[in-house]
Amino acid sequence: MNPVVTLARELVVGRSVTAWHGYVSRDPFARLQLAEGRRDPYAIYTEVRRRGELVPSPRTGFQTASHRVCREVLRDRRFSVNADGAINRGDGQMSLLELDPPDHTRIRRLAAPAFTPRALAGSRARMEAVVDGLLDPLPREGSFDLVSGLASPLPIAVITDLLGVPAANSEAFARYGATIGSALAGPQSVAHVVRLIEADRQLRRVLSEVFEHRRREPGDDLVSRLLASEGDQLEPAELAPLCMLLLLAGFETTVNLIGNTVLALLERPDQWQAVVADPSVAAAAVEETLRWDAPVQRTFRAPTVDLELAGVEVPRGSMVMLFLAGANRDPAAFPDPDRFDLTRTGGAEHLGFSAGIHYCLGAPLARLEATVAVERLVQRFPLLQRTGRLRRRSGTVIRGPQELVVGQPIRALAA
Repeated sequence: MNPVVTLARELVVGRSVTAWHGYVSRDPFARLQLAEGRRDPYAIYTEVRRRGELVPSPRTGFQTASHRVCREVLRDRRFSVNADGAINRGDGQMSLLELDPPDHTRIRRLAAPAFTPRALAGSRARMEAVVDGLLDPLPREGSFDLVSGLASPLPIAVITDLLGVPAANSEAFARYGATIGSALAGPQSVAHVVRLIEADRQLRRVLSEVFEHRRREPGDDLVSRLLASEGDQLEPAELAPLCMLLLLAGFETTVNLIGNTVLALLERPDQWQAVVADPSVAAAAVEETLRWDAPVQRTFRAPTVDLELAGVEVPRGSMVMLFLAGANRDPAAFPDPDRFDLTRTGGAEHLGFSAGIHYCLGAPLARLEATVAVERLVQRFPLLQRTGRLRRRSGTVIRGPQELVVGQPIRALAA
Protein backbone atom coordinates (compact mmCIF):
# COMPACT_ATOMS: atom_id res chain seq x y z
CA MET A 1 0.00 0.00 0.00
CA ASN A 2 1.11 3.55 -0.72
CA PRO A 3 2.94 4.85 2.41
CA VAL A 4 1.03 8.13 2.28
CA VAL A 5 -2.30 6.28 2.33
CA THR A 6 -1.11 4.03 5.17
CA LEU A 7 0.08 6.94 7.32
CA ALA A 8 -3.03 8.97 6.53
CA ARG A 9 -5.25 6.07 7.62
CA GLU A 10 -3.26 5.67 10.83
CA LEU A 11 -3.58 9.40 11.44
CA VAL A 12 -7.37 9.41 11.08
CA VAL A 13 -7.87 6.26 13.16
CA GLY A 14 -5.42 7.42 15.84
CA ARG A 15 -7.08 10.80 16.21
CA SER A 16 -10.53 9.22 16.46
CA VAL A 17 -9.41 6.78 19.15
CA THR A 18 -7.61 9.53 21.07
CA ALA A 19 -10.64 11.81 20.94
CA TRP A 20 -12.96 9.06 22.21
CA HIS A 21 -10.67 8.12 25.11
CA GLY A 22 -10.01 11.78 25.91
CA TYR A 23 -13.56 13.07 25.90
CA VAL A 24 -15.48 9.94 26.92
CA SER A 25 -13.26 7.80 29.16
CA ARG A 26 -11.20 10.85 30.30
CA ASP A 27 -7.94 8.95 29.99
CA PRO A 28 -5.09 11.32 31.00
CA PHE A 29 -2.75 10.20 28.21
CA ALA A 30 -5.43 10.82 25.58
CA ARG A 31 -6.30 14.21 27.08
CA LEU A 32 -2.66 15.27 26.89
CA GLN A 33 -2.94 15.06 23.10
CA LEU A 34 -6.02 17.30 22.96
CA ALA A 35 -6.25 21.09 23.35
CA GLU A 36 -6.55 20.65 27.12
CA GLY A 37 -3.15 18.98 27.32
CA ARG A 38 -1.47 21.45 25.01
CA ARG A 39 -2.64 24.33 27.18
CA ASP A 40 -1.58 22.88 30.52
CA PRO A 41 -0.22 19.33 30.70
CA TYR A 42 0.87 19.83 34.30
CA ALA A 43 -2.67 19.79 35.67
CA ILE A 44 -3.15 16.40 34.01
CA TYR A 45 0.14 15.08 35.41
CA THR A 46 -1.06 16.11 38.88
CA GLU A 47 -4.26 14.17 38.31
CA VAL A 48 -2.28 11.08 37.31
CA ARG A 49 -0.27 11.24 40.56
CA ARG A 50 -3.47 11.57 42.56
CA ARG A 51 -4.73 8.34 41.01
CA GLY A 52 -1.60 6.48 42.09
CA GLU A 53 2.06 5.91 41.36
CA LEU A 54 1.21 3.66 38.40
CA VAL A 55 -2.23 3.76 36.83
CA PRO A 56 -3.77 1.83 33.91
CA SER A 57 -4.56 3.48 30.60
CA PRO A 58 -6.70 2.22 27.70
CA ARG A 59 -4.38 4.02 25.26
CA THR A 60 -1.15 2.80 26.84
CA GLY A 61 -0.74 -0.09 29.21
CA PHE A 62 0.21 2.04 32.20
CA GLN A 63 1.12 5.66 32.93
CA THR A 64 2.98 7.40 35.72
CA ALA A 65 3.98 10.92 36.79
CA SER A 66 5.82 9.69 39.88
CA HIS A 67 9.47 10.74 40.01
CA ARG A 68 10.40 7.60 41.95
CA VAL A 69 8.72 5.25 39.49
CA CYS A 70 9.98 7.06 36.37
CA ARG A 71 13.54 7.04 37.65
CA GLU A 72 13.30 3.37 38.64
CA VAL A 73 12.02 2.32 35.21
CA LEU A 74 14.62 4.37 33.31
CA ARG A 75 17.43 2.71 35.27
CA ASP A 76 16.04 -0.83 35.25
CA ARG A 77 17.65 -2.99 32.53
CA ARG A 78 14.54 -5.20 32.49
CA PHE A 79 12.76 -2.41 30.62
CA SER A 80 13.21 -2.04 26.88
CA VAL A 81 12.72 0.90 24.52
CA ASN A 82 10.78 -1.45 22.23
CA ALA A 83 7.05 -1.19 22.91
CA ASP A 84 6.51 -4.91 22.36
CA GLY A 85 9.55 -5.94 24.37
CA ALA A 86 11.01 -7.55 21.27
CA ILE A 87 14.69 -8.01 20.59
CA ASN A 88 16.35 -5.32 18.45
CA ARG A 89 15.71 -5.72 14.73
CA GLY A 90 19.42 -5.61 13.99
CA ASP A 91 18.97 -4.27 10.43
CA GLY A 92 20.82 -1.03 11.12
CA GLN A 93 17.79 1.17 10.47
CA MET A 94 16.97 1.98 14.09
CA SER A 95 18.26 5.01 15.96
CA LEU A 96 19.83 5.03 19.42
CA LEU A 97 16.45 5.89 20.93
CA GLU A 98 15.07 2.58 19.65
CA LEU A 99 18.00 0.35 20.57
CA ASP A 100 18.77 -1.67 23.66
CA PRO A 101 22.20 -3.03 24.64
CA PRO A 102 24.47 -4.30 23.22
CA ASP A 103 23.85 -2.35 19.99
CA HIS A 104 22.91 0.80 21.90
CA THR A 105 26.11 0.62 23.95
CA ARG A 106 28.30 0.07 20.88
CA ILE A 107 26.89 2.94 18.82
CA ARG A 108 26.59 5.39 21.71
CA ARG A 109 30.23 4.81 22.62
CA LEU A 110 31.26 6.03 19.16
CA ALA A 111 29.34 9.31 19.33
CA ALA A 112 29.63 10.11 23.05
CA PRO A 113 33.18 11.58 23.09
CA ALA A 114 32.05 14.53 20.93
CA PHE A 115 29.47 15.60 23.52
CA THR A 116 31.42 15.52 26.77
CA PRO A 117 31.93 18.81 28.66
CA ARG A 118 35.67 18.47 28.07
CA ALA A 119 35.21 18.10 24.29
CA LEU A 120 32.89 21.10 24.25
CA ALA A 121 35.12 23.30 26.40
CA GLY A 122 36.49 25.13 23.39
CA SER A 123 33.07 25.64 21.80
CA ARG A 124 31.83 28.52 23.94
CA ALA A 125 33.59 31.26 21.97
CA ARG A 126 32.23 29.85 18.70
CA MET A 127 28.70 29.72 20.16
CA GLU A 128 28.97 33.28 21.46
CA ALA A 129 29.97 34.44 17.99
CA VAL A 130 27.01 32.60 16.43
CA VAL A 131 24.60 34.05 19.00
CA ASP A 132 25.95 37.58 18.50
CA GLY A 133 25.60 37.15 14.75
CA LEU A 134 21.95 36.21 15.22
CA LEU A 135 21.24 39.03 17.68
CA ASP A 136 22.93 41.76 15.62
CA PRO A 137 20.14 42.17 13.02
CA LEU A 138 17.30 41.99 15.56
CA PRO A 139 15.64 45.38 16.22
CA ARG A 140 16.67 47.20 19.38
CA GLU A 141 13.31 48.93 19.32
CA GLY A 142 10.09 47.13 18.47
CA SER A 143 9.27 43.42 18.29
CA PHE A 144 10.73 40.24 16.88
CA ASP A 145 10.11 36.50 17.13
CA LEU A 146 12.60 34.97 19.55
CA VAL A 147 12.19 31.49 18.04
CA SER A 148 12.94 32.29 14.41
CA GLY A 149 15.44 35.00 15.37
CA LEU A 150 17.54 33.09 17.89
CA ALA A 151 16.27 29.84 19.38
CA SER A 152 15.84 27.97 16.11
CA PRO A 153 18.88 28.95 13.99
CA LEU A 154 21.40 28.60 16.84
CA PRO A 155 21.20 24.81 17.39
CA ILE A 156 21.09 24.16 13.65
CA ALA A 157 24.30 26.14 13.20
CA VAL A 158 25.97 24.34 16.10
CA ILE A 159 24.97 20.79 15.18
CA THR A 160 25.87 21.18 11.49
CA ASP A 161 29.28 22.51 12.52
CA LEU A 162 29.77 19.65 15.00
CA LEU A 163 28.80 17.00 12.46
CA GLY A 164 30.95 18.57 9.76
CA VAL A 165 28.19 19.37 7.26
CA PRO A 166 29.68 21.55 4.49
CA ALA A 167 28.18 25.01 4.00
CA ALA A 168 26.77 23.93 0.63
CA ASN A 169 24.59 21.32 2.36
CA SER A 170 23.77 23.09 5.62
CA GLU A 171 20.65 24.99 4.48
CA ALA A 172 18.97 21.88 3.04
CA PHE A 173 20.14 19.84 6.03
CA ALA A 174 18.47 22.29 8.40
CA ARG A 175 15.27 22.62 6.36
CA TYR A 176 14.57 18.91 6.00
CA GLY A 177 15.65 18.17 9.55
CA ALA A 178 13.23 20.77 10.93
CA THR A 179 10.38 19.23 8.92
CA ILE A 180 11.07 15.75 10.28
CA GLY A 181 11.49 17.13 13.79
CA SER A 182 7.99 18.61 13.57
CA ALA A 183 6.59 15.06 13.63
CA LEU A 184 8.09 13.84 16.90
CA ALA A 185 4.55 13.76 18.33
CA GLY A 186 3.17 12.19 15.17
CA PRO A 187 1.93 13.67 11.87
CA GLN A 188 -0.68 16.41 12.17
CA SER A 189 -2.43 16.10 8.79
CA VAL A 190 -2.34 14.24 5.49
CA ALA A 191 -0.40 17.15 3.97
CA HIS A 192 2.04 16.86 6.86
CA VAL A 193 2.49 13.16 6.06
CA VAL A 194 3.37 13.99 2.46
CA ARG A 195 5.91 16.61 3.57
CA LEU A 196 7.47 14.17 6.05
CA ILE A 197 7.99 11.42 3.50
CA GLU A 198 9.59 13.84 1.06
CA ALA A 199 11.74 15.45 3.79
CA ASP A 200 12.97 12.03 4.94
CA ARG A 201 13.93 11.13 1.37
CA GLN A 202 15.70 14.42 0.79
CA LEU A 203 17.52 14.39 4.13
CA ARG A 204 18.90 10.93 3.42
CA ARG A 205 20.07 12.22 0.04
CA VAL A 206 21.80 15.20 1.67
CA LEU A 207 23.41 12.93 4.25
CA SER A 208 24.73 10.66 1.49
CA GLU A 209 26.34 13.69 -0.11
CA VAL A 210 27.88 14.68 3.23
CA PHE A 211 29.23 11.17 3.78
CA GLU A 212 30.78 11.09 0.33
CA HIS A 213 32.33 14.52 0.87
CA ARG A 214 33.85 13.50 4.22
CA ARG A 215 35.15 10.23 2.78
CA ARG A 216 37.07 12.31 0.23
CA GLU A 217 37.96 15.13 2.62
CA PRO A 218 37.90 13.95 6.24
CA GLY A 219 38.09 16.66 8.87
CA ASP A 220 38.02 17.18 12.61
CA ASP A 221 34.28 16.55 12.88
CA LEU A 222 31.94 13.85 14.13
CA VAL A 223 30.90 12.49 10.72
CA SER A 224 34.55 12.01 9.74
CA ARG A 225 35.24 10.16 12.99
CA LEU A 226 32.17 7.96 12.53
CA LEU A 227 33.17 7.16 8.97
CA ALA A 228 36.58 6.05 10.26
CA SER A 229 34.75 3.44 12.37
CA GLU A 230 32.55 2.23 9.50
CA GLY A 231 32.77 -1.47 8.83
CA ASP A 232 34.59 -2.09 12.11
CA GLN A 233 32.48 -0.73 14.96
CA LEU A 234 29.68 0.82 12.92
CA GLU A 235 27.63 -0.81 10.19
CA PRO A 236 27.18 1.33 7.05
CA ALA A 237 23.37 1.20 7.45
CA GLU A 238 23.65 2.55 11.00
CA LEU A 239 25.38 5.78 10.01
CA ALA A 240 22.43 7.70 8.56
CA PRO A 241 19.99 6.89 11.42
CA LEU A 242 22.61 7.97 13.96
CA CYS A 243 23.30 11.29 12.22
CA MET A 244 19.58 11.95 11.75
CA LEU A 245 19.02 11.39 15.46
CA LEU A 246 21.88 13.72 16.41
CA LEU A 247 20.41 16.39 14.14
CA LEU A 248 16.84 16.06 15.40
CA ALA A 249 17.71 15.66 19.07
CA GLY A 250 20.25 18.47 18.90
CA PHE A 251 17.73 20.76 17.27
CA GLU A 252 14.41 19.99 18.96
CA THR A 253 15.70 19.83 22.52
CA THR A 254 17.73 23.03 22.37
CA VAL A 255 15.37 25.29 20.44
CA ASN A 256 12.61 24.55 22.93
CA LEU A 257 14.91 24.75 25.93
CA ILE A 258 15.91 28.28 24.91
CA GLY A 259 12.31 29.28 24.24
CA ASN A 260 10.99 27.81 27.49
CA THR A 261 13.76 29.42 29.55
CA VAL A 262 13.23 32.91 28.12
CA LEU A 263 9.46 32.58 28.44
CA ALA A 264 9.69 31.48 32.09
CA LEU A 265 11.96 34.42 32.91
CA LEU A 266 9.89 37.02 31.08
CA GLU A 267 6.77 35.86 32.91
CA ARG A 268 8.64 36.60 36.16
CA PRO A 269 10.23 40.04 35.71
CA ASP A 270 12.07 39.84 39.03
CA GLN A 271 13.87 36.69 37.91
CA TRP A 272 14.58 38.14 34.46
CA GLN A 273 16.17 41.12 36.20
CA ALA A 274 18.21 38.77 38.40
CA VAL A 275 19.79 37.29 35.26
CA VAL A 276 20.27 40.77 33.75
CA ALA A 277 22.10 41.83 36.92
CA ASP A 278 24.27 38.70 36.86
CA PRO A 279 24.34 36.86 33.50
CA SER A 280 26.17 33.93 35.10
CA VAL A 281 22.81 33.04 36.66
CA ALA A 282 21.68 31.99 33.16
CA ALA A 283 22.97 28.47 33.82
CA ALA A 284 20.69 28.18 36.87
CA ALA A 285 17.75 29.45 34.79
CA VAL A 286 18.38 26.78 32.16
CA GLU A 287 18.63 24.06 34.80
CA GLU A 288 15.43 25.14 36.52
CA THR A 289 13.65 25.20 33.17
CA LEU A 290 14.74 21.61 32.53
CA ARG A 291 12.92 20.69 35.71
CA TRP A 292 9.98 23.09 35.57
CA ASP A 293 9.08 22.99 31.85
CA ALA A 294 11.33 20.53 30.05
CA PRO A 295 11.26 20.33 26.23
CA VAL A 296 10.83 16.52 26.28
CA GLN A 297 7.64 15.77 28.16
CA ARG A 298 7.42 11.99 28.07
CA THR A 299 8.90 8.70 26.94
CA PHE A 300 7.98 5.05 27.35
CA ARG A 301 9.44 1.68 28.26
CA ALA A 302 8.21 -1.92 28.13
CA PRO A 303 9.33 -4.74 30.45
CA THR A 304 10.98 -7.74 28.85
CA VAL A 305 9.66 -9.97 31.66
CA ASP A 306 6.57 -10.04 33.86
CA LEU A 307 7.32 -7.93 36.92
CA GLU A 308 5.86 -5.85 39.73
CA LEU A 309 6.17 -2.07 39.63
CA ALA A 310 4.86 0.23 42.37
CA GLY A 311 2.78 -2.68 43.69
CA VAL A 312 1.18 -3.32 40.29
CA GLU A 313 1.66 -6.44 38.16
CA VAL A 314 3.02 -5.35 34.79
CA PRO A 315 3.00 -8.03 32.06
CA ARG A 316 5.92 -8.47 29.70
CA GLY A 317 5.70 -6.21 26.66
CA SER A 318 3.07 -3.83 28.03
CA MET A 319 3.82 -0.15 27.52
CA VAL A 320 4.62 2.04 30.52
CA MET A 321 4.24 5.73 29.65
CA LEU A 322 6.61 7.88 31.69
CA PHE A 323 5.52 11.50 32.11
CA LEU A 324 8.98 12.93 32.74
CA ALA A 325 7.76 16.52 32.96
CA GLY A 326 5.16 15.45 35.50
CA ALA A 327 7.79 13.61 37.52
CA ASN A 328 9.81 16.82 37.62
CA ARG A 329 6.96 18.47 39.51
CA ASP A 330 6.36 15.60 41.90
CA PRO A 331 6.06 17.10 45.43
CA ALA A 332 7.56 13.89 46.80
CA ALA A 333 10.79 14.77 44.99
CA PHE A 334 10.85 18.58 44.91
CA PRO A 335 9.71 21.16 47.48
CA ASP A 336 7.10 23.59 46.12
CA PRO A 337 7.48 21.95 42.68
CA ASP A 338 5.17 24.27 40.70
CA ARG A 339 7.28 27.33 41.54
CA PHE A 340 9.98 28.41 39.07
CA ASP A 341 12.91 29.38 41.29
CA LEU A 342 16.40 30.38 40.15
CA THR A 343 17.75 29.85 43.65
CA ARG A 344 16.33 26.34 44.05
CA THR A 345 18.52 23.98 46.06
CA GLY A 346 17.97 20.45 47.24
CA GLY A 347 15.41 18.04 45.90
CA ALA A 348 15.94 15.11 43.59
CA GLU A 349 17.77 15.04 40.27
CA HIS A 350 15.39 16.18 37.54
CA LEU A 351 14.59 13.96 34.55
CA GLY A 352 14.71 16.70 31.94
CA PHE A 353 17.28 14.67 30.01
CA SER A 354 15.87 11.28 31.05
CA ALA A 355 18.08 8.89 33.08
CA GLY A 356 19.85 5.56 32.84
CA ILE A 357 21.53 4.28 29.68
CA HIS A 358 19.35 6.50 27.48
CA TYR A 359 20.28 9.70 29.30
CA CYS A 360 20.46 12.39 26.61
CA LEU A 361 23.75 12.11 24.77
CA GLY A 362 23.76 15.80 23.90
CA ALA A 363 22.83 17.13 27.35
CA PRO A 364 26.13 19.03 27.85
CA LEU A 365 25.77 20.62 24.41
CA ALA A 366 22.13 21.65 24.97
CA ARG A 367 22.97 23.13 28.37
CA LEU A 368 25.88 25.12 26.95
CA GLU A 369 23.95 26.43 23.94
CA ALA A 370 20.96 27.53 26.02
CA THR A 371 23.17 29.12 28.67
CA VAL A 372 25.18 31.12 26.12
CA ALA A 373 21.98 32.19 24.33
CA VAL A 374 20.37 33.50 27.54
CA GLU A 375 23.59 35.16 28.73
CA ARG A 376 24.05 37.11 25.50
CA LEU A 377 20.34 37.90 25.24
CA VAL A 378 20.12 39.55 28.67
CA GLN A 379 23.30 41.53 27.95
CA ARG A 380 22.09 42.80 24.58
CA PHE A 381 18.36 43.14 25.39
CA PRO A 382 18.12 43.88 29.13
CA LEU A 383 14.66 45.47 28.84
CA LEU A 384 13.15 42.57 26.89
CA GLN A 385 9.50 41.71 27.47
CA ARG A 386 6.69 39.92 25.70
CA THR A 387 5.14 42.25 23.14
CA GLY A 388 3.05 39.89 21.01
CA ARG A 389 1.56 36.47 20.77
CA LEU A 390 2.78 33.17 22.11
CA ARG A 391 2.03 30.23 19.83
CA ARG A 392 2.94 26.80 21.12
CA ARG A 393 3.96 23.77 19.10
CA SER A 394 1.04 21.54 18.16
CA GLY A 395 2.63 18.32 19.43
CA THR A 396 2.71 17.24 23.06
CA VAL A 397 5.86 15.10 23.25
CA ILE A 398 7.98 18.20 22.67
CA ARG A 399 6.82 21.34 24.50
CA GLY A 400 7.92 24.83 23.62
CA PRO A 401 6.95 28.00 21.78
CA GLN A 402 6.70 27.91 18.01
CA GLU A 403 6.44 31.68 18.04
CA LEU A 404 7.33 34.01 20.92
CA VAL A 405 7.09 37.70 20.05
CA VAL A 406 9.28 39.88 22.28
CA GLY A 407 10.89 43.29 22.20
CA GLN A 408 12.20 46.25 24.12
CA PRO A 409 9.76 49.15 24.68
CA ILE A 410 10.77 52.25 22.74
CA ARG A 411 9.90 54.70 25.49
CA ALA A 412 12.01 52.81 28.03
CA LEU A 413 15.00 52.88 25.67
CA ALA A 414 14.57 56.61 25.08
CA ALA A 415 14.47 57.23 28.83
